[in-house]
Amino acid sequence: MKTTKYYIAAITAYTIWGFFSLVLKPIHEYASLDILFFRVFSCSILMLLISFAFKRKKVKETIEIFKALPKSEKRKALLLNIGGSVFLMLNWFTFIYVMNHVSVKATSLAYLVCPILTTLLAYFLLHEKLSKTQWISVGLSISGCLLLSYADIMDMFFSIIIGFTYACYLVSQRVNKGFDKFIILTFHITLAALILLPFYPAYSGPVPTEFKFYFCIETIAILFTIFPLFLNLYALSGINSSTVGMLLNINPMIAFGLATFVYHENITVLQITAYSIIFIAVIVFNSHHLFALKQRYTPASKNA
Repeated sequence: MKTTKYYIAAITAYTIWGFFSLVLKPIHEYASLDILFFRVFSCSILMLLISFAFKRKKVKETIEIFKALPKSEKRKALLLNIGGSVFLMLNWFTFIYVMNHVSVKATSLAYLVCPILTTLLAYFLLHEKLSKTQWISVGLSISGCLLLSYADIMDMFFSIIIGFTYACYLVSQRVNKGFDKFIILTFHITLAALILLPFYPAYSGPVPTEFKFYFCIETIAILFTIFPLFLNLYALSGINSSTVGMLLNINPMIAFGLATFVYHENITVLQITAYSIIFIAVIVFNSHHLFALKQRYTPASKNA
């Protein structure tokens, strides 16, 4: 039961993200870059205010920890955090663009593919081992993508880009340890804001005047960015990444349901089959965790 709070954190984060389209679609007429600019700038300002108003001690501790690291570890920490910031920024932009200009289905598929891409990157870059069952799940996922490429190759293409950028973020942060999670998240978002700032004058559109735009942006910043990202990092501190990866599928399942029943996007039998295969692939990939949980709690229930 010690891990219950971490499961709740992950489930809450991915449930929130599943409903992202409800607040993003109302501002679809605005350019994706404008939404990205205002989202990142709002998040950065809010998190810096929180950090310096309530977490100054943690900021000082994080700086001292970094200063105490050997030179090679400092370089590694900088690369991991700068890279994490860039991957997060790219993921946000591609997600916003695809959600508003391609389809909700493509974004939902991206986070079905993401756990598999994360696994492949971890295998090749971090040399993590895969069991035969896990390789079978990778094969199932690839077959689902091939089906989707037959149904709509652009949906599949954009889904892989979104999933790949977030997979890169997850893999980079898997080895980014020793620092306060909120401070690290503040660094990632603030660096993204600084990278985007020089591009704002040249690539932004007219300054929005509608209240709806700013209401949606602040809702996105607080409810759909800062809160779930922090919960995601918190969950990773208490349960392993593959379990968190499995729970990530709550997000696309909700998004796919919204695409079908709220936005009435055209859904074919082939697409449903492909989505189902990829979802099954993720379940198969994490089957050892499901069996471990069953074996752990069955004796307890018998004793009760």
